[in-house]
Amino acid sequence: MMFLSELSLRNGTWQALERAVCRLLICEGFANVRIVGQTGDHGADIIGSKYGKRWLFQVKHWKIKVGVSIVDETMGAMYNYDAQVPVIVSLNGFTDEVREHQTTLQSRGIMLQLWDYRELKERGDRLSKENNALMEPFPYQEEAIKSTVSACLNGENRALIVMATGLGKTFVAAESMRRIIVNKPNSKVLVLAHTNPLVYQLERAFWPFLSPSQETVVWNGLEKPMNLCNSKLVFACIDTVSESIKQGSELPEYDVLIVDECHHAGSKTYREVLDHLGAGKPNGPFLIGMTATPWRPDEFDIKDLFGAPRVQIDLVEGMKKGYLSNVDYRIHTDNINWDFLKEMGGGRLSPRQINRTLFIEEWDDAVVTELKEAWGEQKNPRAIVFCGTIDHAITMRNKINSLRFCNAAAIYSQSNVGLPMSNFDRNLILSDFADGKINIVCTVDIFNEGIDVPDVNIIVFQRVTHSRRIFIQQLGRGLRISQGKDKVIVLDFVSDIRRFAAGLSLKDQLSPVRAPSPVRVSINNKVTFRRAKSEDPLAESFLREWLEDVLEIEDAGDDSSELKYPPPIPEGYNER
Repeated sequence: MMFLSELSLRNGTWQALERAVCRLLICEGFANVRIVGQTGDHGADIIGSKYGKRWLFQVKHWKIKVGVSIVDETMGAMYNYDAQVPVIVSLNGFTDEVREHQTTLQSRGIMLQLWDYRELKERGDRLSKENNALMEPFPYQEEAIKSTVSACLNGENRALIVMATGLGKTFVAAESMRRIIVNKPNSKVLVLAHTNPLVYQLERAFWPFLSPSQETVVWNGLEKPMNLCNSKLVFACIDTVSESIKQGSELPEYDVLIVDECHHAGSKTYREVLDHLGAGKPNGPFLIGMTATPWRPDEFDIKDLFGAPRVQIDLVEGMKKGYLSNVDYRIHTDNINWDFLKEMGGGRLSPRQINRTLFIEEWDDAVVTELKEAWGEQKNPRAIVFCGTIDHAITMRNKINSLRFCNAAAIYSQSNVGLPMSNFDRNLILSDFADGKINIVCTVDIFNEGIDVPDVNIIVFQRVTHSRRIFIQQLGRGLRISQGKDKVIVLDFVSDIRRFAAGLSLKDQLSPVRAPSPVRVSINNKVTFRRAKSEDPLAESFLREWLEDVLEIEDAGDDSSELKYPPPIPEGYNER
């Protein structure tokens, strides 16, 4: 069990020990495993669920035995995290006093477990020597995997994977890597990401594709493995690798280089690192890029680095072909000020001018009412509400909880006084969300990239974003197919004229296609404009005529004079 070898664990960092324990738990069938050990973690390092109970792990990479004070700390953490099974992991064992204290606690019904290295080794030895948990790729994934592996084995230099969020681009990259290693057993692989959370998330995502004999290491600003030159599977932060190159350090020679979220690879830092390593060039590492959103605001074409895509499936194609969950997308028009439109003068208007006067913004109560209605439509409902500000997220949480149909929480990176939300609070909310103790999270700046969250079936937009990439990533949180899930309901309350244009564009792309025969192709996705809990075809017709070129309007800047003077409002519309 290389990833649990005594030499590796003792010589590695304390973070590496925590991740090794995390990987062991996942292999043993624990669910919702999360590393929570950071400053302000309230005495916990890992939490996970098994046998219907939450387990809490305190992991110590100490050179001495663990004493009773750590037991007391772990008991406090158990209550803070609402866990039922406390476990202390210590490479160098426990004092006799701790063993006696364990017996006392167990007699009181507190099943404290003590895992030393011998326990870790025995658990590791019971794991299958091979990975038998891999899922079969879907046909579209298999096509991309075969193309990527064939390119590598036949002497080509690069491969690009473009797949919408929820389609399994990481699965394709990891399985491609696994097959390459099967054919070239001594291959060294470097996986790059632009943030530390993504580095850790990627390492974890690749574990199921590895046998227990294959060890992974992390190289970033927090840790550098002592055996970097000999490590065959390295997950690294791009800034750390770049800094090492600037300092003149000699880097290992890699056979495969994988870049996650490769739309970032147009940056100067990425290009310098890729050039230094010779990635994607003759005699350099085989270069694999993967992204769900290949667009960059600087118009850099990622195909210049990664070549033409081996597979390219966007959001609409994924939905049309059933690779993603069915979508019931509801754009609400209730907050349009139709009286303003009747009094408008002529001329061309910018999105900024329209948004300032067209929309009635204060309608949180109506949003919560619509959310409650959608809640009753879904089996095992679970939702994310994207809010505009931290105060707004807190307000929405309070309004939702006041109706008592679910348990909502607000989560964010910074508080309303400029201080970050504590790691304890954030990790507890994420864990409770994963376990179903919290049903709705109201968020501002979480869940775009680098945060692993459970599948949801209701998405609520109350925050405008003019980033197509961020919008697709947020929407993608609800698009993954899962057992028992019929559809994702999207409630869009965003007060921006460009979002209406985006909705019209999405509806047009998802519209059923007429076959040559009278048979109509059935598409189980729909986009509707709604007002007062019913469809609003008059508003849709009016907006479609106004927003003549919806694609042009969708990408317009705040001050672009793109909107023509609207046609007359249908008589009696605003009196309906």
